Amino acid sequence: MDPDLTAPLKQGFLVKRGHIVHNWKARWFVLTSDKLIYYKYEGGRRDSCQRGKILLRDCLVTCPFLECENRPLVFKVQTKAGVDHYLEACSREDRDDWAAGITAAVNQLQAADGGQPTGQRGPAGSELQNINLSKVLDCMYDVHSGLKLNNHVEQGNIYSNCFSGSAVVDWLVFMQFSLTRVEALTLASALLEEGFLRTVGLRSVEGLRSAGLSGHFMDDSTALYSFSDSLKKRGSVKAEASLSAVELSGKVRKKGYLLKQGHRRKNWKVRLFVLRSEPDFLHYYDPTRDDVTPVGGFSLRGCLISSLEDNGVPSGVKGNIQGNLFKIITKSDVHYYIQAPTHQEKMDWIDAIRQQT
Repeated sequence: MDPDLTAPLKQGFLVKRGHIVHNWKARWFVLTSDKLIYYKYEGGRRDSCQRGKILLRDCLVTCPFLECENRPLVFKVQTKAGVDHYLEACSREDRDDWAAGITAAVNQLQAADGGQPTGQRGPAGSELQNINLSKVLDCMYDVHSGLKLNNHVEQGNIYSNCFSGSAVVDWLVFMQFSLTRVEALTLASALLEEGFLRTVGLRSVEGLRSAGLSGHFMDDSTALYSFSDSLKKRGSVKAEASLSAVELSGKVRKKGYLLKQGHRRKNWKVRLFVLRSEPDFLHYYDPTRDDVTPVGGFSLRGCLISSLEDNGVPSGVKGNIQGNLFKIITKSDVHYYIQAPTHQEKMDWIDAIRQQT
C-alpha cells in the first residue's frame, strides 16, 4: 500500500487552480500528517497515481482568501518555497474545516521541530476598541478591494447591490480588521448600529429584531445586507428577472461535491450539488467555472430515488466507476446517475432527498 495513503486525516473533493494555466479543476485531496496529496478522477473513478502533493512543513494557510474573483470559498496554502496553492471548498464550513485540518498538521510538524505554531495567517493584532469605523467603511466600499455587490434571491424576491453576512465577516477577517470571526461579527454589528450598513430582506431584519445587544449582525450566507442609502457603489450591478428565481429561493438544506453522469456523452463530471426546500429543488453547478448559475436542476416533486449496488455496473451506467451510486428519476422520467465519494455520503444524500420527495 502506498504509505502516503495510510491513515488520512481528511479527504474529499476540492477545486484547485492550475499554476501555469489558471483554470480550475476538481481534484480528490487526501490530507496526511505531513502532506496534502491530490488525484484526478477519470471516467468516474479515481486514478491510482497522484497528480501532485504539497509538503506541509513550514506551510502557511490563509483562510479566508478573497482575492479570487467570484470565489469566496477559496483558501490559500503557501509552501516553504513560496509556491501558492489556491483551493476551493463546497461551503464555508468545509473550507474552514480543511484550513483548520491543514493548519493543525503544519503546527504539529512545527512542534516536532521545536518551533512555535505558525500555520494559519491572522491579522497583526487588531484591537476592536481602537478601530475607526469610517476607515473600515472606506475600505469596504473601495471599488477594487472592497466588498463585491451582487444580486441575491430570497424567498422569490431578487435584491440587487447587496452581500451576505458571511461575506462581510470573511472580508473583515481577510483584510485583517479582525482576528477571529467572533470579533468580525462584533465589528459588523457596530457598522450596522452606526447606520453604515443596512438590512436587506426578511432574514437579516428578523435577526436584528431577535438578536441580543452584542449580536445584531448575522454571520450567515442567507442574511443579506447592503451599504446605507446615502452611498452609491461604483460599478454596481442591476437586478434582472430570472426564470429560476423562484426555484433558487428555497432554503439550502445540503450541499457538496458529487460525480454526475452526463445525459449525452455519458462521461462523469464533478458537480457541486445544492439541495433546497420550499420549493424543493436539486441544482448542480460546474465548480470549475466562475458562473454562479446552475448548469442544471430539477424539482423533487414526484421524484424517485434509489441506491444502486456496487457489485457490477448497473444498466444505463457507463465508465469505470468508483461506486457509491444512486439514481434519481424525475417526474418527467429523466434518469440521473450520481456517485458519492463515500458510502456514508451516499446514504446521507439519499435520506436528505427522500425527506423532500
